Amino acid sequence: MHLPISDKIELNILHQNSHQAEKNKVKFNNYNLLCLNIMSSPGAGKTRLLEITLEDLSKEFQSAVLEGDMTTNLDAARLEKLNIPVVPITTGRACHLDANMVSGGLKILEQKINPDFLDLLLVENVGNLVCPAEFEIGEHFKVALLSITEGEDKPLKYPIMFREADLILITKVDLLPHLNFDINELKSNIASTNPKAEVIEISSVTRTGFDLWQKWISKKIQKFKSKQI
Repeated sequence: MHLPISDKIELNILHQNSHQAEKNKVKFNNYNLLCLNIMSSPGAGKTRLLEITLEDLSKEFQSAVLEGDMTTNLDAARLEKLNIPVVPITTGRACHLDANMVSGGLKILEQKINPDFLDLLLVENVGNLVCPAEFEIGEHFKVALLSITEGEDKPLKYPIMFREADLILITKVDLLPHLNFDINELKSNIASTNPKAEVIEISSVTRTGFDLWQKWISKKIQKFKSKQI
């Protein structure tokens, strides 16, 4: 069986990306630096999630961010106000970060701070429900956000994102009383797509679920530092 040329090119691109992703992970491991890949559609609340999370965790952990966006540094500028190292990565027409982009971002980060002093690297991927999940970047865990305004069917319509996620954050749950939305149906769809994924309901307005989310991060960092991951 012969693959079409387009399929061969795609497989080659993904193979090359996976090779660089492994190199990135080796670097993260050498720095003893836990890396999380934060993924979602545009507007699901990634940047606001990071603003709150980074501020709350600052007393316990040292963090940095690689901030992916197609054309602007607007989100990076928001996070820089927290006085943490932030490296913006603009992708141009690409709808995702890839391992080479993250490698380049890490080199810039190394000029800002010695990563040996960091505990956590948060990579905010480009807003897209398809492409980011297909490209490994060397992360230790993938975190997917899904806002309730997007509908219950998204895990079924965009299964790769949710199948690859280690943790799924259902965001904007403060809007539940105002929407015709069945959160149990959403959870059922998540479970049918990825029964192993952990799920947390969260709101950046009421701070619902942030204690669970931050405990999840703390636990992962502690296990990583003790070589249990």
